[in-house]
Amino acid sequence: MIGTIENRDAFLSKIAQQLGRAPKTELAQPIWQYQPQERVLKNATKDELVEVLVEQCKNVHTDIVLTDTANLTKELQKVVDNYGGHTVVTWKDERFERYGLTSFMTEHWSQMGIQLYEWNPAQHEENIRQAEKANIGITISEITLAESGTAVLFSSKNKGRSVSFLPEKSIILIPKSTIVPRMTQAARFIREKIRDGEQIASCINFITGPSNSADIEMILIVGVHGPIKATYIVIEDQ
Repeated sequence: MIGTIENRDAFLSKIAQQLGRAPKTELAQPIWQYQPQERVLKNATKDELVEVLVEQCKNVHTDIVLTDTANLTKELQKVVDNYGGHTVVTWKDERFERYGLTSFMTEHWSQMGIQLYEWNPAQHEENIRQAEKANIGITISEITLAESGTAVLFSSKNKGRSVSFLPEKSIILIPKSTIVPRMTQAARFIREKIRDGEQIASCINFITGPSNSADIEMILIVGVHGPIKATYIVIEDQ
């Protein structure tokens, strides 16, 4: 049921009258003298942001690999082998084809005995079952925050959030073009898409390395409620 607002103007006018002023019909966004959120890494180049990301990954227990599209399959294979291969679940994402990974993952991995499952929006229960049993989940970041080492994932019917939550290990592909200084730019990116009328994911996940918690006596435990290991693969795409 959709609610309606009745007598709003009369109600607000009465409040304004009690406050001794005229009703306000518009609100102007304040201009702050100091905006520290804009200053952090403001003039950093993409290469400098990558350096910040690499250092931050050390703090969030995340391995990071730097590569280009020509060597992506080789570097991805190294990480998959290091994680034990076996079973992999991925999004149904056209970017895998763009990076030359689709045939590699389907044909090469099949020959190696690695089971690959691609998210299927028509098979909800099977998607969850496959993600639960998968050893590795592979996703792609939409926005990447250098300051905190955070990958931002947009869920959709083809990009189930279970792929980054349920497998034991997580591999997130990070296009270099997606790297921004911090949350400030990520929020602006999302806001601009909404302003331009673009459809935005109903679920946006900010993921900073493997799952961890320090809730009990401030002792950090890694791998509590999700992937116990994570690797970011930064792809030179500019």
